Amino acid sequence: MAGAEDREVESYNPWSVVNLVFTHLAQQGLHPTLGDSGDPGPPAGALLEALGIEPAAEGNREVMRGVHEHLAEIREAVFEGEPAPEDE
Repeated sequence: MAGAEDREVESYNPWSVVNLVFTHLAQQGLHPTLGDSGDPGPPAGALLEALGIEPAAEGNREVMRGVHEHLAEIREAVFEGEPAPEDE
């Protein structure tokens, strides 16, 4: 039987989770605010941590993986086989 460390880590867009929470609260007749005095990032991060979600600085891993793959394709097309800067 696989242990917790064998499970694949799922990633979520933190703003999608915050939106879900706020939508639910609004449907219950509440009027939540977040960052009404400025940057909503710190209170949103605190909300996610309270829910047991660790926000990742790199954002959505699937989106970033696609961006890196697309950039690699562009490099290959532009430089036609030249080594990438990190390979030098």
